[in-house]
Amino acid sequence: MAIPVIDFSKLEGKDRAKTLAQIATCCEEWGFFQLINHGISEELLENVKNVASECYKTEREPGFKNSNVVKLVNELVEKKSDERVDNVDWEDVFLLSDDNHNDWPSNTPGFKETMKEYRVELKKLAIKVMEVMDENLGLPKGYINKAFNGGEHQDEAFFGTKVSHYPPCPHPDKVNGLRAHTDAGGVILLYQDDEVNGLQILKDGVWIDVQPLKNAIVINTGDQIEILSNGKYKSVWHRVLAMPDGNRRSIASFYNPSYKATIEPAALEKEEKQVEDFEAKYPKILFGDYMSVYAEQKFLPKEPRFQAAVKAIC
Repeated sequence: MAIPVIDFSKLEGKDRAKTLAQIATCCEEWGFFQLINHGISEELLENVKNVASECYKTEREPGFKNSNVVKLVNELVEKKSDERVDNVDWEDVFLLSDDNHNDWPSNTPGFKETMKEYRVELKKLAIKVMEVMDENLGLPKGYINKAFNGGEHQDEAFFGTKVSHYPPCPHPDKVNGLRAHTDAGGVILLYQDDEVNGLQILKDGVWIDVQPLKNAIVINTGDQIEILSNGKYKSVWHRVLAMPDGNRRSIASFYNPSYKATIEPAALEKEEKQVEDFEAKYPKILFGDYMSVYAEQKFLPKEPRFQAAVKAIC
């Protein structure tokens, strides 16, 4: 079973209706899909791959080799213990955002310039993807983006990029690459390694691989899209396996609501004959409050988080 692949360029031609329907099915039944012909140049993607890999090699690898997770795994092996390390991940990671530009890695030639250009292009793609979701859900164009930007109160949505590497793990049975979770926010756009496996999603109770596909952008929906779509588009559990071979690169960008944004189910006109009859299946939450709960419950079942976030508002 393979993750669906969508040719995004076909939205502009005679196959628009068919492509919209394919994306709707992906959102409703999968929560994950891959985009090809998405408008981001192969040259830029190749540059991103190169600077990210070089950054890890020159600026991040020494720190990872001395990290807590490496020490914990080595200790278990030395003790010949059957236990696993379950509270940390076999991952090197750092965050890029507009607010922390001065903290971006600075010793890798071209890193800042390349990643800045990439983030600009990816943010444009995120907005296009949300507009497709608007259309498929029967919402006005720009509805999701406006909600994420604080609605009438206008507080800018957050766009962050998580640069991760999952180095070769000599004992993959002892640790997770990244523990299973759903994503807290809105729309996630992943540029993943095109050679090394590891990412899996939970589909119908079975873990399946998100197959590497050169120059594709993997899309998945977060918890806030689940709320806003009133459960029509559910966030999906996913994880990363620790792998014995290969240094898996993962560059995930998150288009999330502002912390001050109120997220609530939208009255989906396609679902209800009359908006007045609309029944919200999810509570109204303040995204900042939700993130406070998520920080403590990321790897736990998601449903209790919704109610806990409501209590935080109260």
